Amino acid sequence: MTTRPQIADFEPPAPLPRTIPPGRLEIIRTVLRNPLELWGLPSYTWPWIETRFFGQTTLIANDPGLIRHVLVDNAANYEMSEVRQLVLRPILRDGLLTAEGPVWKRSRKAMAPVFTPRHARGFALQMRQQSEDFLSRYETDEPAGVMRDIAVDMTELTYDILSATLFSDGIVSEQGDFAKDVEDLLHNMGRVDPFDLLKAPKWVPRLTRIRGQKVLRKFRQLVRNTMDQRRALMIADRNTAPNDFLTLLLDLEGPDGLSGEEIEDNILTFIGAGHETTARALAWTFYCVAHCPDVRIAMEVEIDRVIASGADPVDWLEQMPHVRAAFEEAMRLYPPAPSINRDAIEDDSYTAASGEVIEITQGTTVLVMPWTLHRHELYWDKPRVFDPTRFMPGAREKIGRFQYLPFGAGPRVCIGATFALQEAVIALAVLMHRFRFDVTPETNPWPVQKLTTQPAGGIPMRITRRKARNNPASDAGPLVQTEATMP
Repeated sequence: MTTRPQIADFEPPAPLPRTIPPGRLEIIRTVLRNPLELWGLPSYTWPWIETRFFGQTTLIANDPGLIRHVLVDNAANYEMSEVRQLVLRPILRDGLLTAEGPVWKRSRKAMAPVFTPRHARGFALQMRQQSEDFLSRYETDEPAGVMRDIAVDMTELTYDILSATLFSDGIVSEQGDFAKDVEDLLHNMGRVDPFDLLKAPKWVPRLTRIRGQKVLRKFRQLVRNTMDQRRALMIADRNTAPNDFLTLLLDLEGPDGLSGEEIEDNILTFIGAGHETTARALAWTFYCVAHCPDVRIAMEVEIDRVIASGADPVDWLEQMPHVRAAFEEAMRLYPPAPSINRDAIEDDSYTAASGEVIEITQGTTVLVMPWTLHRHELYWDKPRVFDPTRFMPGAREKIGRFQYLPFGAGPRVCIGATFALQEAVIALAVLMHRFRFDVTPETNPWPVQKLTTQPAGGIPMRITRRKARNNPASDAGPLVQTEATMP
């Protein structure tokens, strides 16, 4: 048996840890430009750091036990941080990501039935169909294929999937560039303003967000039109209304359920942000896989085998461990939500495994940052390297629950986590079954934090039809084991 040569470790682009602490003015500049560039070497090497930003005590928590304490064990003592809310509430108001107290509990309870396993099969079929319909964009007679910005494509594909699965294609949208609208919304509304850092009152205008108001109004009008159209259908003949996420929410409208404004906020949350996280993670996955031939071949062999078997797409998540592992590793390096922010309501303390006691005073901001946690030298081997084998069966189980947080943790863990994983595996499988995605000299993305971890400059890739292999199993390399290579 021949042995494939080892491919050099691939470290996808990311800011290097700072070695010199920034001054106050540099902090402001960096937060406005790209918060991912703010963090110094201690954030990637120490279990926790206590510091002060603009008079505010901040605890950067990387220790998994401390993270569990804040997000789960004593979660009642930690509310959404004020700075985070100053950024997100102007966009989402009382959507699931920003609501608190009774409003959040009502919304979470209302949405939970949509994401139960009994809906998974229907979602999977729709996800596959939408992904297959999307393939027409890549069809060409040119032997060199087509050039596409995969970041834009994944935004549009995940929007199509969201619209089909949760809204039965009932989103009342205008002709236009949806991906650009999302980019404009997040660029202008989804970043920290200097007045947020200073915790200025909400009524103080945030000049950095003025340009985003127009597209926000456009999205809100889209949501209202969608709600009005579905209400009319439900009034005319309730039995003809699709039994989907939108109908379920409107059924709960009333004094004992959700207000019309709360329903609007939650629909906007899912349209504007619910698909965005998966879209970004998918784009980064294609980019990373293109740099790792052995990883890509293992995924293709697995995809071809499962699709040829006729397996139901609802089972692909479990039957495609290589595909899932690549996606999870991309989320490790480029977490869709790069920071989780909480403020301590009352004084608290945590005793670390070392015996050291961490005192957390009332008002302290606790930053749990998947961006630094997922690249932390205490918890990961070669943390900057793209290595999907970390998430293969047998290795995945060794990763601590609070060491890897792409979907958060605790009561506010992402309600659509399984939905997103299923969507990603199906989309990757359908697209990679037919096409190859390669980087070019123009492919130079840079991770920037704007609510999600976005690729500045996009991710332009060359897309060509895949060529059949005479013996795919022999090309699979060390990542895949087939009957031909098993001892």
